[in-house]
Amino acid sequence: MKMLFLLALLGTGLHGAAAVTHSLKYIYTASSGVPNFPEFVNLGMVDDVPMSCYDSNTKKAEPKQDWMIRATADDPQYWQSETERSVGAEQAFKTNINTAKQRFNQTGGVHIAQRLYGCEWDDETNQVNGFFQDGYDGEDFIALDLKTETFIAPKQQAVITKHKWDNNKASIAQQKNYLTQICPEWLKKYVDYGRSSLLRTELPSVSLLQKTPSSPVSCHATGFYPHRASLFWRKDGEELHEEVDHGEILPNHDGTFQMSVDLKLSSVTPEDWKRYDCVFQLAGVEEDIITKLDKAVIRTNEGKTGIRSVDKKLNTTAIIVVAVVVIALVLIAAIGVTAYKKKKANCPSSSDNESKQSDQSDVPLKTNSSA
Repeated sequence: MKMLFLLALLGTGLHGAAAVTHSLKYIYTASSGVPNFPEFVNLGMVDDVPMSCYDSNTKKAEPKQDWMIRATADDPQYWQSETERSVGAEQAFKTNINTAKQRFNQTGGVHIAQRLYGCEWDDETNQVNGFFQDGYDGEDFIALDLKTETFIAPKQQAVITKHKWDNNKASIAQQKNYLTQICPEWLKKYVDYGRSSLLRTELPSVSLLQKTPSSPVSCHATGFYPHRASLFWRKDGEELHEEVDHGEILPNHDGTFQMSVDLKLSSVTPEDWKRYDCVFQLAGVEEDIITKLDKAVIRTNEGKTGIRSVDKKLNTTAIIVVAVVVIALVLIAAIGVTAYKKKKANCPSSSDNESKQSDQSDVPLKTNSSA
């Protein structure tokens, strides 16, 4: 789950009327050997908010937000087109798993093939970034480099796919056109559809939590939106980078987010507590939410509203969002870092069996009426 939320644009210096980077992502997930889970899921997300979903059980693409109903006003066949595209992708990705299993010399077991593609758009500079990546069993498999218009294959098993796709210049041109032109156009449209929801600002409640007197003190912020936020501990006004443990941003069931950062107290004397505070910053909001390290306000296991109840809430939240997170988890863990770094076994020789393998990974992107 951690890597999923590394995609959030985190960091300090989030104040002011700064530009907002919006994103449109589609995540294909095909699975084999996973009980009680659809063999294929296609999840569409705007600004990391699920907007559409198709799975192999329902065989139907459906809106996940009320504001996506506006899509049919612009195109009455929108959801039918989404369904047809997803059905085609489902068949192709089932073949992908079989192909990958052969290349990795695998038989049974649980296996997952995934794709993340889409674009980011800066609403101030109009800068656009596209991304297209495939993952297999939690690791990078292949990704498109839009600058060189070639594919990157970090695994030897993907080299045969790289050569095949690199030679299809027409397909690369089509994908680049979608990722840099069509995708941003639809992203802007989706942001407009969900403007009242996607562009809102909600401040969190911030609490200090501690399981036992010897445990770290956790500064927990929940209920904020958007996810472009920062939470950190300071000492004497300076941000701490040691003796702290940053948690990931997690979604709440109501569409807001939560995060936490722990402070280890082993080297902090009681008289020095007053020198520490926790700071929450939200993009576009001038004022910080500052919470002083004070034993009197820390919620512990000993209180009725202590951390145990908070843990229960977190567990409930995790259950609620797992259906969304699980279909993105492996892909993001595998390829999300590669895609968003601003800083997501040998290939068998060309035997008869290998040359006859079908490689269906080249599923067309959305280039028709919908994004």
